[in-house]
Amino acid sequence: MPYEPPPELAALSLDEVAGLVAARKLPPVDQWSPAKTGHSEMRIAADGRWFHQEGEIRRPAMVRAFASLLTCDPDGQHWLVTPTQKLAIAVEDAAFIAIDVKQEGDALIFRLNTDDLVIAGPDHPIVAAGDPETPALYVAVRHGTRARLNRSTYAQLVEIALTGMLPEGEAPAATSKGARFSLVPA
Repeated sequence: MPYEPPPELAALSLDEVAGLVAARKLPPVDQWSPAKTGHSEMRIAADGRWFHQEGEIRRPAMVRAFASLLTCDPDGQHWLVTPTQKLAIAVEDAAFIAIDVKQEGDALIFRLNTDDLVIAGPDHPIVAAGDPETPALYVAVRHGTRARLNRSTYAQLVEIALTGMLPEGEAPAATSKGARFSLVPA
């Protein structure tokens, strides 16, 4: 069955996004506890490109399949998990890149470089890291993984945040699904 990417983010309503997210059948990696561990010899570069033994994985379907098996433990180690093995994967910054954002009602919807859609909120918080001079914004994806907002998505989010009334002296923040997220690192 060929892969059909979702339509452009701007054309989707919140209900359509929620339906697409619910329809995506992801492996239950959080339920698997394989005894065999090792190293995948894979790396995700800071720009979102995937490599195996230093050769770039250029097939989007392969990247999407591997991405569905990703987890990140509390120590920040990323893993590719299958029912029979758990393989370490090197991640330079974040496992995903957020390449687009749209505000729809009270929600912020992100599209990732893997065509995954993420609705920011209490279960998928936006986190500001770095320092005020060189901030980096991330959105939680799943199983401890996160996506770094690329430059244009970062600019889109700041523009969305600045369209609201900003109380004097308060740092820019974005709200989604009832949660408020500072866009400036603490």
